[in-house]
Amino acid sequence: MHPIDSSGGRPLILLTNDDGILSPGLRAAAEALCVLGELLIVAPAEQQTGMGRAMPALDGDARLQTRRLALACQDVQVYTLNASPAQAVLFGVLAIAQRRPALVVSGINHGENLGTAVTASGTVGAALMAAELGIPGLAVSFETEIVYHFDYAHKLDWAAPAYFTRLFARAMLDARLPFDVDVLKIDVPGEATAETPWRITRQSKQPYYESLAPEQRFAAGPLRPLNYRVFVNWDTLEPDSDISVFARDRQVAVTPLSHDLTARTDLAALEARLRG
Repeated sequence: MHPIDSSGGRPLILLTNDDGILSPGLRAAAEALCVLGELLIVAPAEQQTGMGRAMPALDGDARLQTRRLALACQDVQVYTLNASPAQAVLFGVLAIAQRRPALVVSGINHGENLGTAVTASGTVGAALMAAELGIPGLAVSFETEIVYHFDYAHKLDWAAPAYFTRLFARAMLDARLPFDVDVLKIDVPGEATAETPWRITRQSKQPYYESLAPEQRFAAGPLRPLNYRVFVNWDTLEPDSDISVFARDRQVAVTPLSHDLTARTDLAALEARLRG
């Protein structure tokens, strides 16, 4: 196995996801990006939805697997590993690529990532890991029914999310993001086309997904995953938020994210209150 070494002056784009190497969304993103530069794909071998920026201990038998992927515009070296999306970015940047990627793209995700759900998203977590390494991160998600968040049997039309992936990747390659913008998060409605308007939004402080209580309390025995559903509180929804633009206006929500999670409050006043 030989690390990627690029030539010809084309920007190196690292592509990953949290849905795993077999996701049609990853293939759609690869086809969209391959015209913009040299593409390197490093992705989890299996489904990693909801991993956030998790850094789990790697299995002692874990191996890096490689193969070639034939795209319309280039053949791409693909690396898969039993790891989280954030770890895939770390391995891609620090152990595989011989030159620094100009951009890390995560997606295209099966299912939108909106509101408070972003901290749980493996798609967003991978992009934030790239930003921690000083590389611009782009996280792209496509609306699907919840049943298809983990199931790729249902065929989707990836044309619109692929278009917006290429659009914003090109913009990020052409110009640096402004101060305090570490990641761009893109959420594309299911019925969107290339003509669908996009808007800059804020991340909503509301949840978008609501976890559901089980039909009966757990007793002894194996735990089962909790189900969830989309639930929007329209009465308190911020009009300029990602949820509002996406769910109410049915437009593409473009949300700048920052690593700075500090509360927007008067820090001196908070300190005085805590000190009594």
